Amino acid sequence: MPAAPAPPTPAPPLHRLLEHAADAVQAVRGGRSLTDALARCPADCRPGTQALSFHALRWLGSATEARARLAPKTPPPGVDALLVTALALLWPPGELPYPEHTLVDQAVDAARLRVPAAAGFVNAVLRRFVRERAEVVQAVRHAPLGAYNHPLWWIERVKRDWPQAWDALLTSANEHPPMTLRVNARRGSGERYVQGLAALGRAATVLEGLDGQAVVLERPCPVAQLPGFAEGEVSVQDAAAQRAAPLLLDGAGLRPGARVLDACAAPGGKTAHLLERAELDLLALDSDPQRLARVQDTLKRLQLAAELKAGDARRPQDWWDGRPFDAILLDAPCTASGIVRRHPDVRWLRRAGDIASLARIQAELLDALWPLLAPGGRLLYATCSIFPDEGRQQIEAFLQRQSPGHALLEPHSPGHLLPLPDNRQPGSTGPSRPLADGFFYALIRKT
Repeated sequence: MPAAPAPPTPAPPLHRLLEHAADAVQAVRGGRSLTDALARCPADCRPGTQALSFHALRWLGSATEARARLAPKTPPPGVDALLVTALALLWPPGELPYPEHTLVDQAVDAARLRVPAAAGFVNAVLRRFVRERAEVVQAVRHAPLGAYNHPLWWIERVKRDWPQAWDALLTSANEHPPMTLRVNARRGSGERYVQGLAALGRAATVLEGLDGQAVVLERPCPVAQLPGFAEGEVSVQDAAAQRAAPLLLDGAGLRPGARVLDACAAPGGKTAHLLERAELDLLALDSDPQRLARVQDTLKRLQLAAELKAGDARRPQDWWDGRPFDAILLDAPCTASGIVRRHPDVRWLRRAGDIASLARIQAELLDALWPLLAPGGRLLYATCSIFPDEGRQQIEAFLQRQSPGHALLEPHSPGHLLPLPDNRQPGSTGPSRPLADGFFYALIRKT
């Protein structure tokens, strides 16, 4: 007689999730990434903690301003992290499946476990917020931090860089991003995959302008629920990131087996996309061996092959065999300011000086890799940033450092793609693009 199925594991109580979410918020405030903080969370609590943490970090500015109005004297870090987490979850009504009295009660229970002496204080602050919410929200929205939920330096920088779009950019950064898929071109089409999803009761749409391989889900879901994911039929990749491979390959006239370098390759999404589209002798380079292991895992799932090597792309003498590359993808390290919808901790981790520091690294990478490109070859420079220092200004400076006519910017280079509904710059007259992250692309040809 077959054994009875095991009963489902009960969901962790909300007060445990709140406690772990507060730990995550406190870690981010202390300079640690949310990914690192969640890795330290017990496995059974991780999905729920991630959902609460993402929400709290999107509304951390508003919650911080509200706490300051309700309790002007800053409490100890652990208590303050719990308070702002709960306030953020109470902030936009109706977005979470918890009645406000349940959330308040569970936050007090979390305080009893975290700092027992602070439970009464947490209870008083949260209940006062519930009573006075309309007044507090109105007051907080007059403060830039409370209105836009970004550090003040970031707000001012976006205002300066994008005077026609700054408000929309800051506001859209707090929206939930779409879940976009890339269907493996070796295994099928986006249209066929959408039909397969529909048969399973999951709605999706093929996005225009991306070779029919990009699919956006009506509702996000765990990758384990995607048909064919484990077998390599589909990957998760934002629409803006899916533009890299066709930009580098289309019209390049590369022969089968052409040598291509993917510098700064981890976690491997663009590496895999290049290999899905063409037969290439591809070197995937990354300075972090642990992150390079993720590239290998991605390629294995998709049944693709590339040479993987750990090394600093700024020091070709340590890893280059002297043979020129026919094409180079440089997805350079950057502030990630274009993907804060997906990574809401980024805005709180970055400092104003990071832009200049990262821009120096980007310039060093460009100067080091350009000599490795064969005459007639193309280098695609990419960053997931909205800051011109890491995009337009970076490339303008690079071109000025080259001999006249030696490096040509291809006229169809997209430039800055902003994370707005049409993915375009203010004043652009080009075709609309699907909702996507913020990116910068420059395609440069060596003459």
